[in-house]
Amino acid sequence: MMNYSTKSTTSINGFYNFLTQGLDNLNIMFLSQKIISVQFLQHVLSTLRSFHSQLVILVETLYLPVGEKWLDEYMDESSKLWDACHALKSAVSNMENFYSSGLHLASSLDDHHILNPQLSHQIVRAITGCQRDITALEEENKGLIETRMHTLTLRFDENNAMIGSKYNGFRGVLQAMRNVSSLVLVILFSGLVYCWPETCFNNQESSFDGNMISGSVIKVATSRLHQIVADEINHIGGQPRILLYEFQMAKAAIEDMKGELERAMEYGTEVDVHEKSENLSNWFSMLRYGAEGIIGQLDDFFDEIVEGRKKLLDMCTLR
Repeated sequence: MMNYSTKSTTSINGFYNFLTQGLDNLNIMFLSQKIISVQFLQHVLSTLRSFHSQLVILVETLYLPVGEKWLDEYMDESSKLWDACHALKSAVSNMENFYSSGLHLASSLDDHHILNPQLSHQIVRAITGCQRDITALEEENKGLIETRMHTLTLRFDENNAMIGSKYNGFRGVLQAMRNVSSLVLVILFSGLVYCWPETCFNNQESSFDGNMISGSVIKVATSRLHQIVADEINHIGGQPRILLYEFQMAKAAIEDMKGELERAMEYGTEVDVHEKSENLSNWFSMLRYGAEGIIGQLDDFFDEIVEGRKKLLDMCTLR
């Protein structure tokens, strides 16, 4: 018959395996796309939610002593997660003005595919307003990162990813969860809020010692994911910005249309914008649906965090 200690070790090892599989799945998905897309970030957020839910399940199976430090540490970490997700929701909500302006612009072109110089001038003015929304959004999100970077631990240091392997039992689990959550949040904030590649994704080489005990397997998985995302960001230029692919493509679509209209205005000619208008509508629609989907996931996650905290508090109270 399995004794308590063996059962606890088995449960903890199962949790480490769950984290590793989740990180490996993110690795595979990112390598298949090589972009920080809405689809990828939704999968990242879904993975973070599953990690949190599995941690709550693990605590229930371990039957940890009441009154010890583990509950305070869990509450602290879940509070940080709550605050980080509220910051994410605020940043994604800030995109509404931008994609609403873009969709309104695309809609206004439905009946005007051939633009004369006068109509071109009106559309250029509308695009300029949309670009002001971009500037305001980026500045607001940049300020959000500057004020929350340290308090929300939005900086992943790969060297710290091995710390969890030095601890056994539930202490090691919590440390591993902190490391994994830090990396996952860095990816989410870089895509949806703002990214400074030199601080969020420093370009350092990974090194593994091959020791796969007590959660060090998580170090391998986190380091690998960190490295491939950092490499791709550096490959595309590594400029500070919102990395979300759909956001960048929508931004490029209005810049492309503005450039063509300005050239037509310079020569006083008409211009056919049917194709560019469809492109504009497609990218802004994808951005809108993606943003709304992320917000929906975050709202569900808030409920899960509240439920998890209540469940563990009740569990300790009833013992």
